[in-house]
Amino acid sequence: MAAMKSALGRLGGAVGQFSLAQRTLAIIGVAVLALGGSALYGYLSKPTMGPLFSGVSPEDASAITDVLTADGVAYELADGGTTILVPTGSIYAERIKVAAAGLPADASGDGYSLLDTMSMTSSDFQQKTTYQRALQGELAKTIESMTGVETASVKLAIPEETVFVESKGTPTASVFVRTAAGRQLTDDQVQAVVHLVSAGIEGMDPLDVSVVDAEGTVLSAVGTGVTGSGSAQSSDYETKVAASVQAMLDQVLGAGRSAVTVTAEVDSATSETTTETFTQTPDVGPLASSTTEETYTGTGGAGATGVLGPDNIAVPNGAAAGGTGDYRSATEDVTNAVNKTTERTSSPAGAVARQSVAVVVDSTVAAGIDLANLQTTIAAAAGIDTTRGDTLAVQQMAFDTTSAEAAEKALAAADAAAAKEAQGELVQQGAIGGAVLLAVVVAIVLAARRGKKAKREALDLGELDTRREEAERAALEALAAEDRPALTARPDGDDDDPTAQRRQEITDLADENPAEMAELLRGWLNEPATSGSRRR
Repeated sequence: MAAMKSALGRLGGAVGQFSLAQRTLAIIGVAVLALGGSALYGYLSKPTMGPLFSGVSPEDASAITDVLTADGVAYELADGGTTILVPTGSIYAERIKVAAAGLPADASGDGYSLLDTMSMTSSDFQQKTTYQRALQGELAKTIESMTGVETASVKLAIPEETVFVESKGTPTASVFVRTAAGRQLTDDQVQAVVHLVSAGIEGMDPLDVSVVDAEGTVLSAVGTGVTGSGSAQSSDYETKVAASVQAMLDQVLGAGRSAVTVTAEVDSATSETTTETFTQTPDVGPLASSTTEETYTGTGGAGATGVLGPDNIAVPNGAAAGGTGDYRSATEDVTNAVNKTTERTSSPAGAVARQSVAVVVDSTVAAGIDLANLQTTIAAAAGIDTTRGDTLAVQQMAFDTTSAEAAEKALAAADAAAAKEAQGELVQQGAIGGAVLLAVVVAIVLAARRGKKAKREALDLGELDTRREEAERAALEALAAEDRPALTARPDGDDDDPTAQRRQEITDLADENPAEMAELLRGWLNEPATSGSRRR
């Protein structure tokens, strides 16, 4: 306890010697340490949170949080309330409790779980409807697991089975998709949804699946597939081809030395063509061959009794000549070996019907290149097909560089301003840091000098007081003995005189620390007289 009291006393004494600025800095430092320690303690004592459920509906989230509140488990909501976070040590226990309560309801109410609660006395219509709902739920949950999809709904139109083959219909499906905030399904994702649904239903064609998003945009239409609007398809194709050709020209001619424009027409209708080709195989004989011949030979008999005239009236005087005649007929039927080729071509919507590419080259760089070879290269890069009416035009013209030069100057000015601003911020930060560092150094130096000064005063005053009394006593003795001023110095080299030695020590001390000696003398002058010698 004594050591502690002594340490506290020394600490209180040291703090008491601080100036106002030092006390302010000390208070700020203690406050910063307290706040930092509190924040660190709060961070270290906060439990690690993990997802209990994610992608739940607002109704299920409300029911699950009620269960957690009843159990006294802390929770947090994330992702707009669709994800529930709980301490990692309570995840599995709370998940079992929540599942025992039948939550989340959306996860257990759709899909093939509907078949588990179906009664044995259900009618055929109920069984078919329940099975269709199960298929729709399973497909919807599978689509919701895709990145960027928040909710999905699938509706199936499955025709009833019939024994009449000609009247049998094909199943169709419609898919509603709601994406997360700021997300949009790509064409590959839409194509994946279409093939996922069509492959999950027997007899369904991918062209019979319609996909619509929450904004009412048709991402895939029945009969056309994943095409979107014709203008969007044309724009995508034009951008792709123009970027490909422009990248090639930038490497050959340099950046800003060429301009490319592509215009494309996209066919939005689907078509199917069936072609049958027959060819004869010369090395193979006929598959079947048959020949029929008829021959008749004979002479004429008695003449006819008459010749029929008009209205089938016999002419009495008609003459009939007798004679001979021959008849011969031949027929040949040959079945040759013939190759038959049947080709069916299906053209989906989105095929390019026609495109036009226009390229303009700066005349300053066109003088050193062959435009014919350049045109051939561009045609190959753009996929020009003259059979479908594609056109390509390559010309050289003088480019207007005024805007480019102005943009370059503006960019240089912006870079210079940014560099100047960054330099100013750096100088400002350096000045602030230097000022803070200087303040800290000054505070440390002042504290050190104050402590050193106090220590020196505590030591030097006592020593000087003792020496002063000895000097005064020696001076009085010398005045009484020699009857001369007490402060008269003896000749140099007289080292045996104690008064001279003390005087010399005081002189040396004044030479070494004149400021402290002046302050000491001021103190002597301000002290009240306590003895006759001091008053004199």
